[in-house]
Amino acid sequence: MITDLIAKLDPALPVLIVGPTASGKSALALAIAEAQGGVVVNADASQVYDCWRVITARPSPEEEVRAPHHLYGHVAYDTPYSTGHWLREVAPLLDGPRPIIVGGTGLYFAALTEGLAEIPETPPALRAQGDTMEAGDMLATLDPETAARIDTANRARVQRAWEVQTATGRGLAAWQDDTAPPLLVKGSYAGIVLDSPKDWLTPRIETRFDQMLRAGGLEEARAMRTLFDPTLPACRAIGVREAMGVIDGTLTYAQAVESATIATRRYAKRQRTWFRARMADWRRIDAEHLARP
Repeated sequence: MITDLIAKLDPALPVLIVGPTASGKSALALAIAEAQGGVVVNADASQVYDCWRVITARPSPEEEVRAPHHLYGHVAYDTPYSTGHWLREVAPLLDGPRPIIVGGTGLYFAALTEGLAEIPETPPALRAQGDTMEAGDMLATLDPETAARIDTANRARVQRAWEVQTATGRGLAAWQDDTAPPLLVKGSYAGIVLDSPKDWLTPRIETRFDQMLRAGGLEEARAMRTLFDPTLPACRAIGVREAMGVIDGTLTYAQAVESATIATRRYAKRQRTWFRARMADWRRIDAEHLARP
């Protein structure tokens, strides 16, 4: 139960919570903030954008008034935002009230606890070129060390590695090896991984997108229809393309739900793999058990 977990946390330490989508991370973060104090800090790359509250499952306005929340919905849909941007924004929050950092973007947590290489910004023209290329073509040009490290099934990661190598003449892996010290070192925070068995998580995922569309997701899509640009990171959030398809009439409601559900299941699988590999020494909590009343 959540109360048992909270009782074992040191209220003086920052809390870092990771887990796959739909695993109950945000509910746990809010419960900790209400019980022990602190501020909830977003570590989800899709939830930083101002255009999607429902589709990206950002905390509701009602939840946000229960405890301070930071780095949610504060970035315009067409503004570049990287792991480096997030790390620079989260740094001053570490010196304030106890942060409870929660999300599913593994790179954010890796940058925070392992450090982040200071890689030069990609020229806009080069990024535009990458947007038009096939992921396989970009992947084929990467150096072996970089190709072995990144999630090759994630187009955004492949394109980022291609951009770095093309712009700097140096592979992403080499840049990563010249990494600055982390802002949080081992022992200075409580790290929690929500273990989410597939047979428990899948039914939650299968009902989630339908609930999102009915709770305002389609209205969000309508509001963004004239601004929608599939090359923008904000518009690549899972469910955005499907919601737009319903609005445009290119997808039926049922097709949109099925497509978004499949994409979410695949994403959750990649998240679980990342967390097992990169957060092996964090405390692992059974999300199914935690969700029980």
